[in-house]
Amino acid sequence: MDSRGLDRLDQRIAGCRACPRLVGWREEVARTKRAAFADWTYWGRPVPGFGPADARLLIVGLAPAAHGGNRTGRMFTGDRSGDVLYRALYDVGLASQPDSTHAGDGLELYGVRVTSPVHCAPPANKPTPEERDTCRPWLVRELRLLRPTVRAALVLGAFGWQAALPAFAEAGWTVPRPRPAFAHGAHVTLDAPGGPGLHLFGCFHVSQRNAFTGRLTPEMLRDVLRTAAGAAGLSAGGRG
Repeated sequence: MDSRGLDRLDQRIAGCRACPRLVGWREEVARTKRAAFADWTYWGRPVPGFGPADARLLIVGLAPAAHGGNRTGRMFTGDRSGDVLYRALYDVGLASQPDSTHAGDGLELYGVRVTSPVHCAPPANKPTPEERDTCRPWLVRELRLLRPTVRAALVLGAFGWQAALPAFAEAGWTVPRPRPAFAHGAHVTLDAPGGPGLHLFGCFHVSQRNAFTGRLTPEMLRDVLRTAAGAAGLSAGGRG
């Protein structure tokens, strides 16, 4: 476990200004705000990962939300997607509380770290391929720091899946060819020469649209979280 290395990485991520379009957007949103959050001081910077440095399960999303993580400074905090994810993590015993509103609200994750392949909030929630590729080295470095302990990864959505596979390969795991296709419940094992492999799982994104339409139900999310936690060697119980 290299907690100091991960802390340093998080600090470097938070200071990144590599993508002009994303820098302009995240800072504009932080200035203009949303009326409901007019009294907030927005984070307005890249959002680093969240969770312990010895995590056995990694959850990979897409990017921070403009008025979620870009406001609070914590991944998946303060928006509907975060409400869905942290509720499910709490339900299966992997989080200390069922919701998260800001970075200092006391939330703890048990053996789980949450990150994304793009660390800045993008316009319309759609980073460009160039922005995705520019941000990839941060994820690669995070994966290398987590390699001693991480045993499973749950990737939310097809974009995250496509962005994460090259990062896993660069970090030292062997990604099959042709690359495995994304699907909810997809499971593939990535071998690692000279080290333990990684169980990779796919899950529909915890977006507001998927939750409202029933494409991803709370039961579906809890089931895949329990499966991924079991593969990671974590004890996931159930409150729901």
